[in-house]
Order: sequence, then C-alpha cells, then structure tokens
Amino acid sequence: MVLSFYVHIPYCIKRCGYCDFNTYTPSELQDGATLEIVSNDYIDAVLSELDAAPLDEVHTIFFGGGTPSLLPADDLGRTVAAIKSRNGLSPDCEITLEANPDSVTAEKLKRYIEVGFNRISFGMQSSKPHVLAVLDRTHNPDNVKKAVDMARAAGFGSISVDLIYGTPGESLDDWRETVSTALSLDIDHISAYALIVETGTKLAAQIKRGELSMPDDDVMADMY
Repeated sequence: MVLSFYVHIPYCIKRCGYCDFNTYTPSELQDGATLEIVSNDYIDAVLSELDAAPLDEVHTIFFGGGTPSLLPADDLGRTVAAIKSRNGLSPDCEITLEANPDSVTAEKLKRYIEVGFNRISFGMQSSKPHVLAVLDRTHNPDNVKKAVDMARAAGFGSISVDLIYGTPGESLDDWRETVSTALSLDIDHISAYALIVETGTKLAAQIKRGELSMPDDDVMADMY
C-alpha cells in the first residue's frame, strides 16, 4: 500500500478573501494566544491522531494550510520525525511545505531542510499587484523571486509555485505576464488553478454586492 500524509496547519496572519479553508488568524485565537503558544499544542494534537493511520511506509508528506511556514521548524519537524519513527519513509519520500513568499527567511528555510523537508510550494498566485490586492494576499511580487532564490540556496531540491487565474480585474495580458514571470523563476513545478468563488467568503460577498465582477467565460477559456 502506498501511503501519504496530509498535515493541515490552520493558521494564517490574514485570511485571503477567496479562502474557505479551515483557518484561524491571530485575532481569532482564544484568550490572546499567539501562534508560538498554540503551535506546540496543535502539533501534539496532530501526533495524537497518528495511531489512527495504517502502519505502511510513507511515500509523501504534505504540510498545507493555512500557512505552515508560520510555525517553527522544530514543531513541524516533530511531526516528520514521528511519522518516520512510526511508519518509516520511502528512500525517495517527498516532504512538502506550503509557504507564503513573505513568511520565510534564509534561516527558517535552512532549518526546514534540517528537520526533513525537501520540497517547498510558494503561494505566488499572481505577479500583478492589483490582482494580489483583490485576493487579499499579504506579499508583493518581489517577495516571490527572493523566496525562491533563498529556498534554492537553503537546499530545497524541488520548488513549486501556485498560480490563480480568473481573478476579478485580471486581464488576459495580466495572466500572460504572471505565467511568464513564473517561468523565469528557478523552480521545478507550477500549479495553476481557476479561481472558484466559494459561498460565505469575503470575495463572494463583494461580487454579490456588485463591487467586483468575474471575467467572462471566453476570457477564462483563453486563460486556461
């Protein structure tokens, strides 16, 4: 049996307007707790659930969110170590960390390598500032290349970026420039997703009020 683990880290500095995932921002934590305080307890809870999983060798581990790169490397590393000890890892096991481009430093990236990560995926989404603003992203376009270069220097053998197309206000030329910018980076993989407007999100409310409008179907098809 080929076994993979997904580890959800439900914390973000700010919730993106299109996001309907299970996430919590610092202002939503109880009793004034900080991410540093809740991180250790949350990882303890994750580890307590390992016993429900099969004992087969693990081939991939993916830390998604949320923003896993907000948590200390040592806390995430405890999870990797526990899975390795309990299940064993295949010789080519891929261990991925999702990260926002503005949530990493050279020191943090080196530490993630030391605790076992070998792949990182950055939420680039767009190279256009006005598109990032609509999506409520916290980074600016310049953060992406810097983060990618630091990750490569830290020792990540596989680097990916996520892109989103079909954002309100995004033109076909905007999308072409985003793709071109992504292709110019020192990366190994690109994931591109059409924006889905989920019920209950800030973006859905903005569209319902007429503040934003989605690209028409022909533009979406051309972007695809």
